[in-house]
Amino acid sequence: MMQKKKVPLAIWIMVGLVIGILAGIVLTFVPSGEEIANGYIKPFGTIFLNLLKFVVVPIVILSITSGVISMQDIRRVGAIGGRTMIFYLCTTAFAVVLALILANLAKGMGLFPPLGTSGLEYTPPESAGLMDTLIDIFPSNPITPLANASMLQVIVIALLLGFGIMLAGEKGLVAAQVIDSFNEVFMKIMGMIIALSPIGVACLICPVVTINGPEILGHLAMVLLVAYVGYIVHAAVIYSSTVKGLGGMSPIRFFKGMAPAMMMAFSTTSSTGTLPVTMECAEKIGVRREVASFVLPLGATVNMDGTAIYQGVCAIFIASCYQIDLSLAQMATIVLTATLASIGTAGTPGAGMIMLAMVLESVNLPVEGIALVAGIDRLFDMGRTCVNITGDAACAVIVSHMEDRRLASKAAVKQ
Repeated sequence: MMQKKKVPLAIWIMVGLVIGILAGIVLTFVPSGEEIANGYIKPFGTIFLNLLKFVVVPIVILSITSGVISMQDIRRVGAIGGRTMIFYLCTTAFAVVLALILANLAKGMGLFPPLGTSGLEYTPPESAGLMDTLIDIFPSNPITPLANASMLQVIVIALLLGFGIMLAGEKGLVAAQVIDSFNEVFMKIMGMIIALSPIGVACLICPVVTINGPEILGHLAMVLLVAYVGYIVHAAVIYSSTVKGLGGMSPIRFFKGMAPAMMMAFSTTSSTGTLPVTMECAEKIGVRREVASFVLPLGATVNMDGTAIYQGVCAIFIASCYQIDLSLAQMATIVLTATLASIGTAGTPGAGMIMLAMVLESVNLPVEGIALVAGIDRLFDMGRTCVNITGDAACAVIVSHMEDRRLASKAAVKQ
């Protein structure tokens, strides 16, 4: 008797996405459709997001700690961390440059016409200074970062815990076993939550379509189009070439394997919320578990290529609306600010707005201009989060491949 072939999760998530979009379109023609979408469908999406948020902090702290312990050498952790950060910073800087080129081309073609800017209001959240950001990375107690999901602090706690267990030697074995055991338990919990993702995706996308309606694009169609061209070009060119050239993997295999995580990111607009799925997909395409456990949680916090593209495009668009021409020095400032700001911004929905305010302030553009794009920020967010997590996975593939080669050469020397 032939065994029934299991339908891949990516297919189910795609089905959920399509059902959610169709339901959203139908509800736009139904009286009180917006209330139905917000009051009866969105809550189920919120429940799914809450479950993801519940599992994210334990997964990050346990997986990073477990990954550090499994490397058995602090120098190896430093080497992997160094490669990871270099890749993240380089791809983010390239993403901003790409966005500025595309946005300036669009502006030159007259696709970014000046818009009415009177009466615009936007109060940016207070952004911390450089030294305050540095101080905030290091927790003053072990509980608050876990309760508030302050991901940079959680990562620091995980690293210190891993280093401590490693340095304790034999006396740390019991602690290592406890960490490993809890890591397995939360991986199983994560699997149960991921199984609900098609329903969660449908319930999250439906209200977005219903509330915004078919006229959502309006005057902003072009800036949205330019941003998405940037997202696609960056993923197709940079990730494909680096995964193939540095990671030794076929781009088709990479994108096919990461499809469930990309669709999850597209609907949840949260890098950290998508993290459990990203980790599962990365391991399935051959990323070493200790590398995935270290690189992906770090990337969900500090790697924001999609967000960087969004900032570059929106900065040029807002400048165009106010009829301001940016100099090359100001564009260089945007590249630097966007690259560095990505390190201190959480991978949660709407984080890109905070970074955009920082970028606009860095080149003295009116922060009120954010009001021009705030109405469709969710549409930008869907694409940029998808790019963000794909970049994390590309880095994990490359670092894992480098580790495989290092261990193979080490084994050859021993022989």
